Amino acid sequence: MIEYNTFTLDNGLRAVHNYDPSTAMVAVNVLYNVGARDESPSLTGLAHLFEHLMFGGSVNIPDFDAAIERAGGTNNAWTSNDFTNFYDVAPAANFETLLWLESDRMLGLAFSPKSLEVQQSVVIEEFKQTHLNRPYGDVAHRLRELLYTSHPYRYPAIGKEISHIADVTLDDVRQFFYSHYAPNNAVVAVSGNVTLDEARRGLEKWFGPIPRRDIAPRLYAPEPAVEAPRTVTVNARVPQPLVVVAYPMAAHGQPGYIEADIITDILASGRSSRFYRDIVMSDPLFTEADASIAGSDEPGFLMLRGRLTDSSPEAVERAVYTLTTQAAALREHCAPHELERAVNRFDSNHRFSMQHYLSRAQELSMSLMQGEDINRRVEAYRAVTTDRITEVARRVLDPARACTLIYLPEE
Repeated sequence: MIEYNTFTLDNGLRAVHNYDPSTAMVAVNVLYNVGARDESPSLTGLAHLFEHLMFGGSVNIPDFDAAIERAGGTNNAWTSNDFTNFYDVAPAANFETLLWLESDRMLGLAFSPKSLEVQQSVVIEEFKQTHLNRPYGDVAHRLRELLYTSHPYRYPAIGKEISHIADVTLDDVRQFFYSHYAPNNAVVAVSGNVTLDEARRGLEKWFGPIPRRDIAPRLYAPEPAVEAPRTVTVNARVPQPLVVVAYPMAAHGQPGYIEADIITDILASGRSSRFYRDIVMSDPLFTEADASIAGSDEPGFLMLRGRLTDSSPEAVERAVYTLTTQAAALREHCAPHELERAVNRFDSNHRFSMQHYLSRAQELSMSLMQGEDINRRVEAYRAVTTDRITEVARRVLDPARACTLIYLPEE
């Protein structure tokens, strides 16, 4: 049981607090409700670029990292298609330093041409290293383009192409910032050796004066349903053939989401999973087989994945058949011990992660953003039945909605 309190400032900033007197540290997590889905299709990668720009200097603080290092702290951030997250850790005695830093960059960035140029170069280099020059690096690009035809989920958070990042102007930066990075579009979580009164006073002092802003609406339409199988084959400089089969699934918080998460654990989590036992250890065609979900805020996808030892058409066809039929077996039967093992694993991972104040800060902010009670998370998983698993498996693991991506080594 995690004890926490929530409150909202007059400017719309939502806050969640967890007191932990067992540590001398504190974590401050700022979660913004903005990600790649909020970008223009002709200017993608902007949210991820902003993750970098937010460290390039704000209105009153020219060097964010230097200021936090002087306070004995560390920081980092991440961007997804749905959200952008910043987190800071420091001794609790320097709690207000973290609030000063985060509130100043929420108030306004420096919008320096030099900072934009530097961060564009950094992100472009990251794009090259992680997506263009790495084997299988563009899997996310190709798979999302296969699954989505109109929704902004059709490109990954880093952006569709390098030219979009290179073309960003200071005017684009200013407009995007003031349309999304605002107290009424964020959640701040505080976890550590700071009392509720101290947290409330600090947040009121540093974040309270920041004005509300008009948040840009999301104007895109829902993604049309996949009504027939889709397949794309790619020849690339990769060491082994790779097969990915993805199926559309429910959004986070919607019926079927938890069941889909459990399905992938039953299939591929641990050495007692179906994929490890019946594919990796039993079939010489496979060197690796796993399953996962996108876990997105809007309808996402469940993914089956396998690396192969043979790239012949017959081997690839058999690999797709093996992955999909092994998964489809859950449409007919889920053993009670499989469900119990998957839920116990989730329960254990959740409990261990909640031992650390930084993990609590991040999970509490996400729970508040998504309207959930973090203390009911495990309970929701334990409420799932084997009948629900087979029901959702029948709906999600539908061959008529399978999107298959095949990577073959160049000859």
